[in-house]
Amino acid sequence: MVGASIIKPIIPTTGYGRDNLLALVILIGCALLLLHPGMLNCMALLVLRHEAFEHLGYFEEVLNQLHLPFIYKDLGDPIHLDGYAGLVVMGGPQSANDSGAALDAERRLISDAVDGGLPVLGICLGAQLIAKVLGARVYKNSVKEIGWAPVHFTERGREDPLFAGLPSPTVFFHWHAETFDLPDGAEWLAYTEGCRNQAFRVGRNVYGIQFHPEITPDMISDWSAHWHETIEPHAFDTAPLAKRVLEAWLRQSGLLAV
Repeated sequence: MVGASIIKPIIPTTGYGRDNLLALVILIGCALLLLHPGMLNCMALLVLRHEAFEHLGYFEEVLNQLHLPFIYKDLGDPIHLDGYAGLVVMGGPQSANDSGAALDAERRLISDAVDGGLPVLGICLGAQLIAKVLGARVYKNSVKEIGWAPVHFTERGREDPLFAGLPSPTVFFHWHAETFDLPDGAEWLAYTEGCRNQAFRVGRNVYGIQFHPEITPDMISDWSAHWHETIEPHAFDTAPLAKRVLEAWLRQSGLLAV
């Protein structure tokens, strides 16, 4: 299995060795294609991570089960889209409105990905960054949403491949203080009582999700300790939801066989 948790520590930051190892990762992924025909693309997913504790969570387990390679890039790392099959933008305590070279680079990368037709999935801050890049306003929500809360799906959301067949509402985990307006042309997919815009789609394969389908109990415990909150991490088992949402995005993006 190829995953960022395996390859990131052994890849040198510069030079000939890094290029060879990245090429080897891609070749291994292509070899796995022969063994796992459900995987349609041997290139890796690029995952933008803003904090070490805000990682792929359950999504990582799903990608490893599917033998789909992925590579983490942390905030401030050099980033580009060459050779990647799709882009996943994770959450973080930053604001999509923050200035600085690192977030400027991410916003440019997201813009290039959308313009180039690359599949993009944004979670929490990632969704806000997508909205910002597409010209929508990002601002403080009327309330902080922290913890478990039901997500309601709109009519379009109930028909969308990512959420079709899920009960409305379905409980997901939340942790955010800001929200966003829908970008022009976006499909509104989900809402909560405390936040109108919880999910949207632009085109076929660009999704922004404000809530956290990827989060694991260990991540909830880590976040709660870091931010001094008390939340029951095992209140709901969302692993099946994470698998369903991610696999649906991969199929919608042409990265997994239907």
